Amino acid sequence: MTDSSRERQADALVGELQRQRAGRLTIFLGAAPGVGKTYTMLTRVRELVRTGTDAAIGIVETHGRSETAALLDGLDVIPRRRIDYALPGGASRTLEEFDLDALLARKPALAVIDELAHRNVPGSRHERRWQDVIELLDAGIDVYTTINIQHLESLNDVVHRITGVRVSETVPDAVFDRLRDIVLVDLPPRELIERLHQGKVYVPEQAAHALQAFFSPSNLTALRELAMQTAADRVDSDLREAQAARGLPGVPVRRGVMVAIDGRGASEYLVRVARRLAERRDAPWTVVTVQASDAPDDARQRELDNAFALARRLGGDALVLHGNNIVDALLDHASRSGASAIVLGRTRERPLARMFNRTLTQQLIQRGAHYELTIVSTPEARARARRSWRDTGSLLSRSDAALAFAAAAGATALAWIAERWIELDDLSLIFIVAVVLVAARTRMTAAVIAAVSCFFAYNFFFIEPRFTLMIGARQGAITVVLFLVAALVAGRLASKLRMQVLALRAANAHATALQTLGRQLSTAGDVGEVLHAGRDALRRALDADVMLQAGGQSLHTEALDEKDRAAADWAMRHRQPSGRYTDTLAGSGWWFLPLVLGERETGVVGLRLSDGAARIGSEQRRLAEAMAEDIAQALARARLVADLEDARVGNETERLRSALLSSVSHDLRSPLASIIGAASSLEHYGQSMDEADRRSLLDTIRIEGERLDRYIQNLLDMTRLGHGGLTLNRDWIGVDELIGSAVTRLQRYEPDARFEVSIAPGLAPIWVHPALVEQALFNVLENAAKFSPPGDAVTIEARIVDNALRIDVRDRGPGIPEDERRRIFDMFYSVERGDRGRQGTGLGLAITQGMIGAHGGSVEALPGADGRGTTIRITLPRVEP
Repeated sequence: MTDSSRERQADALVGELQRQRAGRLTIFLGAAPGVGKTYTMLTRVRELVRTGTDAAIGIVETHGRSETAALLDGLDVIPRRRIDYALPGGASRTLEEFDLDALLARKPALAVIDELAHRNVPGSRHERRWQDVIELLDAGIDVYTTINIQHLESLNDVVHRITGVRVSETVPDAVFDRLRDIVLVDLPPRELIERLHQGKVYVPEQAAHALQAFFSPSNLTALRELAMQTAADRVDSDLREAQAARGLPGVPVRRGVMVAIDGRGASEYLVRVARRLAERRDAPWTVVTVQASDAPDDARQRELDNAFALARRLGGDALVLHGNNIVDALLDHASRSGASAIVLGRTRERPLARMFNRTLTQQLIQRGAHYELTIVSTPEARARARRSWRDTGSLLSRSDAALAFAAAAGATALAWIAERWIELDDLSLIFIVAVVLVAARTRMTAAVIAAVSCFFAYNFFFIEPRFTLMIGARQGAITVVLFLVAALVAGRLASKLRMQVLALRAANAHATALQTLGRQLSTAGDVGEVLHAGRDALRRALDADVMLQAGGQSLHTEALDEKDRAAADWAMRHRQPSGRYTDTLAGSGWWFLPLVLGERETGVVGLRLSDGAARIGSEQRRLAEAMAEDIAQALARARLVADLEDARVGNETERLRSALLSSVSHDLRSPLASIIGAASSLEHYGQSMDEADRRSLLDTIRIEGERLDRYIQNLLDMTRLGHGGLTLNRDWIGVDELIGSAVTRLQRYEPDARFEVSIAPGLAPIWVHPALVEQALFNVLENAAKFSPPGDAVTIEARIVDNALRIDVRDRGPGIPEDERRRIFDMFYSVERGDRGRQGTGLGLAITQGMIGAHGGSVEALPGADGRGTTIRITLPRVEP
């Protein structure tokens, strides 16, 4: 099995698992109304209910048919929701609609939803009923529904050509991709027409009109064939997926399909053609348009936006390409995206361009030898070609034309002045400069008009014989012709340069916004900082009000009303855009995009454009979606960092807990065992002991009790330091008194310890908390005494350095490696050396650092003076009360 086949099998298995987790969709497909889709569906539902299936009727339209209504008896019918609909003129009307929330709360195993293509009443959560069905499927509920073939989005134009009727209520083909089963409900055209005559489809008045229009035998035959073909295609698709999931060879996956549109008519038709072509080939597909000059006018942009929205609904991608050459842009994107077929409409071909093989179609055929080129002649192509000369205004605005003629007139006046006063011989340069200026500020069409106008002005006013278009000499004719060629070439080059500048400016604005956002997000340390950085970047880039919510935190949510909050919640729960510019809760004034942070956690970003536009441009949409994706990734990173920090703190806490338990078990049990042993000996053998033995046991009890007291005091001190409960009661005390008290107290426990004290002469008293500083010094001295060899003295030196008291305590022990000198101030950390093993609780130096730090001082470990031992340096700043 090859790698590609393994990938296909894995994708098929993943898709099958996803379909099993979601609800199963069964569609009862018919060629036309009246074939019996609802009747067949309800008959199947009744059979399932008899076998124990939990089914609920969400909505069924009987259209007054008694035999259909009878099938609802005994079934669980969800009551419909009543919605007040405002009519023009201030009146209102109450309408009934399917209650989606009630059905989700009921959560049956099977939901029955009639008329999949129905448009919901304004004010409903979704604009279309098929969106309600998708939500039910995502909730794990199986759905039975009905649809006629003319409501399938990709067949909209085909149905229009067959019947002459443009169907407005359509269902995206992507909904059919969720199919589990498809049931074709078929009825021969003659029987359907007979049912129409009997009044079983429409009332008599409507039936008569339908027979003359939609329900003609030829139309019904063609629609019936479409329905059968669609059902057969879906069966083939299921077979391919099943074979791929089992690892069996099937139809190989073909490379992508790319359709190019220009927004000048038939864009949606081309999108539907590409969808059908890609579906038959089981290939991904993309809709592109090339923006080679100024932004399209409102009419073109509206058509492009509608075509892009249609492509997304049908399951394709939409992309705006930038470039001054349409052919280069299309072929470059086709190469990068892996497309093998290019679909485009029939273009208006100028005779001169066709003569020199410069039309778009000819260039694609010549340069795209490896691509399959499909040219679609739309029904409006010939009419559009006839209207092309009348539509020149769309290519050239009045301001551009005025600028072209004004440039020619200005160049003529300037040339007359230059000839009369400056005696300039080559006046053609002035006219060429005028053409270049026009081309740099307008479109190529205006530049051509300027070039032709300058050509006639130059010939009429400055070429002999003057004030006539005749040319007297051969040299003059050559000069004028060369001038025209130079003007056209210069105008073309200037226009190309302008197009490239505009394209680069748009791409640079997009990249700059993403780069700025990335730079701000890289410095954000937590979820709150990410939200603030994302809000500021979105506000600057899109000039919009921004709302963000993620990780239990939110920004600017107070500006949302109840309808906006419902749209935001829906976007988070379903991980799909909602609100304005979408078909879900479109009544909201905000456009909400989901922020997917993980498998279970989501956030949402809301945008409210300041200009209140009824639509959003494709560039703005792409930028907003890209920035939302970057923010989501930054939020996921911040959450991961927080989780790692929590894990680190948890591990550190566990380490400290283990160290504390180990220390308690050793340092509490040892003195307690000694005390208990000595007391037990006194209790049982005290009468038989002499006075020296009893005194020795009593000293053991006292010494071990004091040792235990010091350990408990250390634990209490660490608790106070950890909770910030240490209060300084400062007082004046002499340095010699401080050191002497600590040494004297330590010698009671370590009588063999020797100390050498060196205090600088004239050292003034310091203003500190005497008990705390003495305890800190005691801990350092005790640690030094433990590690000094027997007979070697511990050196204590005190002096003033840089207006601070410095106390150095040096021992002659084995020393501390450099990489461990910072760690000795951690709680429960002790240095183990040779056979001396672990000594002490590991709290003394940690407590010293906390106590000295409370005074604004520092404690550090340094190597010994001659390479032996360790120096602990205590630095205390000199302060005044």
